[in-house]
Amino acid sequence: MSTALQIHASGIKLPLSFIPSTTKQISRVSKRDGRIRCSATTPNKKYTIAVLPGDGIGTEVTPVAVEALRLAGSLEGIDFEFKEMLVGGAAYEATGVPFPEETLKASLESDAVYLGAVGITKKMPSSDHLPKHLKPEVGLMRIRRALGVYANLRPITVFPQLLEASSLKRSVTEGVDFMIIRELAGGLYYGKPRGFGMNEKGEETGFCTEIYSSSEVDRVARIAFDMALERRGKVCSVDKATVLESSKLWRRRVTIMSEEYPEVDLSHMLVDTSGMELIRCPKQFDVLLTTNVFGDILSDVAAMITGGIGMLPSACIGGPGPQLFEPVHGSAPDIDGEDVANPLAAVLTAVMLLRYGLKEEAVAKRIENAIFDTLNEGFRTRDIPTPGAKIVGCKKMGEEILKSLYVRVPSYQSN
Repeated sequence: MSTALQIHASGIKLPLSFIPSTTKQISRVSKRDGRIRCSATTPNKKYTIAVLPGDGIGTEVTPVAVEALRLAGSLEGIDFEFKEMLVGGAAYEATGVPFPEETLKASLESDAVYLGAVGITKKMPSSDHLPKHLKPEVGLMRIRRALGVYANLRPITVFPQLLEASSLKRSVTEGVDFMIIRELAGGLYYGKPRGFGMNEKGEETGFCTEIYSSSEVDRVARIAFDMALERRGKVCSVDKATVLESSKLWRRRVTIMSEEYPEVDLSHMLVDTSGMELIRCPKQFDVLLTTNVFGDILSDVAAMITGGIGMLPSACIGGPGPQLFEPVHGSAPDIDGEDVANPLAAVLTAVMLLRYGLKEEAVAKRIENAIFDTLNEGFRTRDIPTPGAKIVGCKKMGEEILKSLYVRVPSYQSN
């Protein structure tokens, strides 16, 4: 089940002139603006990454991210070993379960886990025939639980080249840069009791329970406040404390936690109001902290500020071992296998893996700058069109990112 990811396995072809040597210095002039290709050095660090492409477009965008990691790492003296494992529907079809023991073992033994997407596909357009414990999404829930991650980081950053790709006005989106921190391990998705029953009228009912403990709120709030210290010093906590007891506890615990962070400005906002404010004035936010279900919804809304969900990466952190990194988009069965998926969320997720999982900022910046450079060259996938853009497929976008990686691109974005 475990396989080595090869550099051309995805169909992304890196020209021979772009294949790095790890034993000698290279200095050639790039065709892009006469820039100089960076020198490669002998790798002096090695990381093992468990790679779970999953289902649907996950199998298309994940190889792009892997190739970017491999090349950028080699140019910064880092060697990656990638172990490809099964999860979700692909795992069910091969093994009869959505989260095999072999995948769990490889994930726990890795330095970080990269997951592409989990869900239905053209091959398996519905999972309604499967019992709940065998559905593809269970693989995702179980790996999050197994790794002990509890905070989901979803950065909402608008690239200046994509201002026209957003459905919102330029004056609203320009300069937007905030972080959604979604509690990931509790709340409505995991609370008990849950199930189906009958009411006194003989009608079928379905019920779920949203429950939070003080420790669950405290630990994710601490991550939010710590991140605010490194950013602009503002946390907006989103809840529905007017009617939900779980939200009343949430607000009370976040307020108590704020007393340890006098440098951070804390505000509270109701979830319905926050949905409106994300569209009206997204620049007001710095760190937006919220519950599992609210974060799931609000981050998809916020994705449209950036141009679409194909631009939204995420990191799942907080566990004692390897952390989990996954683009926010799902398996997208409507475009599965058509080579039209946007791989930028997947590559930006690789950036988060480097930044938050391995603390390798130099490699993270290199990939960020390569994305910036590729967008500057006018390349777009069909979900993020802009006037005069070159619309390309997933593989071609990946090839252009690799080309940009192998030149010295300027540091466009501030640290």
